[in-house]
Amino acid sequence: MSVPWALGGGARLTATAAIVAVVAATVWLGCRLWRRQSARSRHVLIGVGVAAVVGLGGMTVVVLWGVEDAVLRELSRAQVRARVLVRVAITMGFVAVVYVGTGVLDDALDRFTDGHDGITDHQTEVMFRILQITLYIGALIVILGFWNLDLSGLLIGAGFAGIVLGMAARQTLGSVIAGLVLMFSRPFEIGDWVQVGDKQGIVTDITIVNTRLQTFDGEYVMLPNDVVGSSEIVNRSRKGRLRVHVSVGVDYETDVEHAMDVAKNAVSDLDDVLSVPRPQVVLSSFGDSAIVMDVRVWIDKPSSRRHWRAQTAVIQSVKTAFDDAGIKIPFPQREIAGRAETGGFRVHEPGADGETDD
Repeated sequence: MSVPWALGGGARLTATAAIVAVVAATVWLGCRLWRRQSARSRHVLIGVGVAAVVGLGGMTVVVLWGVEDAVLRELSRAQVRARVLVRVAITMGFVAVVYVGTGVLDDALDRFTDGHDGITDHQTEVMFRILQITLYIGALIVILGFWNLDLSGLLIGAGFAGIVLGMAARQTLGSVIAGLVLMFSRPFEIGDWVQVGDKQGIVTDITIVNTRLQTFDGEYVMLPNDVVGSSEIVNRSRKGRLRVHVSVGVDYETDVEHAMDVAKNAVSDLDDVLSVPRPQVVLSSFGDSAIVMDVRVWIDKPSSRRHWRAQTAVIQSVKTAFDDAGIKIPFPQREIAGRAETGGFRVHEPGADGETDD
């Protein structure tokens, strides 16, 4: 086959350079369009268009230099059959369909989660990644089957490898499963003030394997998710407000009704305390040396700093109010009594029994 028009060597070089420039510009433009587009279907169209331009440019160069016969001979020598090319084309088309399908799945999942306020963006991303991996694994099995590859040995080997990995990494797998459960049950979120077992602090990160807390001493604690899932979790931030308890004792001879009113009035106007719900003062218990009252106030936007600040303000205000009202907060004291059959206690006085002071 010969070129239908006669071109000199310089003209062919110029034409080849122009074709290479067009192909390079097309690839560059395709990459820019790829990054700007978010729809996977458009990604596929861009890829097909760029591939078509590259292929057309290559064929043009081959014809331009009159080497098509040599190229065909090389293809025949390499025993490239049409059936293999068809399989390659079908495989590429199937991969493109799977790629577009993951984009459709992502859009459908976003529309579904947008209608459910209980599902966070993080949980949506985890769900998509799980579905995406499942879809890719299924597509890989289909492609291998399409190329008539025996999957029995691969599946048996994967089964044994899965058993070995499962035994070796059972704790890690347990943490991963517990992490998925935590992400969907949502007992806490990043920024919450929580207590997990004997650890408490602010949640700074939640991964598929562990949860990280920043304690109020500035320490970072990494808790495996299986430990978090099996421990008692107290979330002090979830409701948006928190009740603070302060215990105070008054003397048994004190008018408790009056003491309760004084304590309630003392904490009602504090800046760190909410007016609604209103502060409460209730009798808690009979102590060893005092009647114990429980002063209950509420704070909003719970944090350790706000909690301790409100508690300090309540203690200071109640102490000042009791001092002004003459209400005694007793020290621990004991009453000692002797048994009647032993004559009780006798106070030994100097000079008794013939003793004299020196």
